[in-house]
Amino acid sequence: MFETLTQKLDAALKRLRGQGRISEANIAESLREVRRVLLEADVNFKVAKDFIGTVQQKSLGQEVVSSLSPGQLIIKIIHDELVTLMGSAKADVTFSSAPPSVILIAGLQGSGKTTFSAKFAHLLKNKGRSPLLVAADVYRPAAIDQLEMLGKQINVPVFVSRTDSALTIAENSIDHARKNARDTVIIDTAGRLHVDEEMMREIENIKASVRPHEILFVVDAMTGQDAVNTAKAFHDRLNFDGVVLTKLDGDARGGAALSIRSVVQAPIKFVGTGEKMDALEPFYPDRMASRILGMGDIVTLVEKAQETFDKEKAQKLEQKIRKAQFTLEDFYDQLQEVKKMGSLNQMIAMIPGASRLGNVSDVDEKDLKYVEAIIQSMTIEERQRPNIINGSRRKRIATGSGTSVQEVNKLLKQFFDMQKMMKNFTKGKNFNRMLAQRFK
Repeated sequence: MFETLTQKLDAALKRLRGQGRISEANIAESLREVRRVLLEADVNFKVAKDFIGTVQQKSLGQEVVSSLSPGQLIIKIIHDELVTLMGSAKADVTFSSAPPSVILIAGLQGSGKTTFSAKFAHLLKNKGRSPLLVAADVYRPAAIDQLEMLGKQINVPVFVSRTDSALTIAENSIDHARKNARDTVIIDTAGRLHVDEEMMREIENIKASVRPHEILFVVDAMTGQDAVNTAKAFHDRLNFDGVVLTKLDGDARGGAALSIRSVVQAPIKFVGTGEKMDALEPFYPDRMASRILGMGDIVTLVEKAQETFDKEKAQKLEQKIRKAQFTLEDFYDQLQEVKKMGSLNQMIAMIPGASRLGNVSDVDEKDLKYVEAIIQSMTIEERQRPNIINGSRRKRIATGSGTSVQEVNKLLKQFFDMQKMMKNFTKGKNFNRMLAQRFK
């Protein structure tokens, strides 16, 4: 997500970091490059122009304090302006004080509306609400089947009628929710291949009839500037309350996230970051700005870890590390816990400075499958006491895991190096010095 934009912005601002003072000339040169990077990322031309103008104006009016370099100051101003551009603060969904709350989902076909509806229901269920999914897309083949399948997967009921119109389905779902004590109704409406009058009239009629407490517009972030244009067309007719950006885990250039708030004056409320049902994040403008500038997002990383990791297991692991008893069994268990948090590349991108680590920030997750296969091919004793793994055992493990002896040797060497580093760390040696030696 935003990897290319992050790298290009980093390169554009690099020359400013070495400057001893801020001048109109060095700011203008760097910001010209920043504007080019934003336009390449498919940011709306007017948005990019206004953004650069504001940054330039604020930069020239700033005195550099002794603790900051000119480059750091400009990056701080750019960060603050990115936050403002994307909405300043997290925007929450509006719920009714008298249930059920009605959430209407709109968007083009293929934008990910149905998947988002299920993810949103899953998120609300985990927060203690009782959602009801409504299959109001009566046109797309298998749309109802898809929502039913996703509903079963997350154990959330789906209101279905294969004979009624979308309007009738939406109206009846509200009564069904009241009778069955469901406090949130999520209506998945039909999309089209393009914005057309028939679709707009249908969703306008649904809006007028069910009077939703929130309308969320789902847009595919990978469509770039087209996403912004489509959002504007929908907003002019529906006046929606918030935007959901899907497929930010793909090759999204970032233009939609940076432009959409300014163009439609509606906040981004959620971002989809993967296919799994838990791959949905509330949108925090400040955290996203930090990610875009390569500063990471430790807060989200910690939140994901808190949601995923077992506290009791974590305490036991800490004791093992302190006593230098960390084994391959423990390593395998931690690998499974990290996988629950989502894509490993997404996790690494949240670490400050990871974008500058080259191949470290571009991990091939297929390699982890080989690591898992090698560990699974070991006996319990071998996992707990890897120093007993001799030549014949290594051959057996390689055959059982479908890998080579060299790959088994490589994994064991990495594990022993990690064990040694942990042992040194618990003895109180300088951690930064050890890291510097490890990654020479």
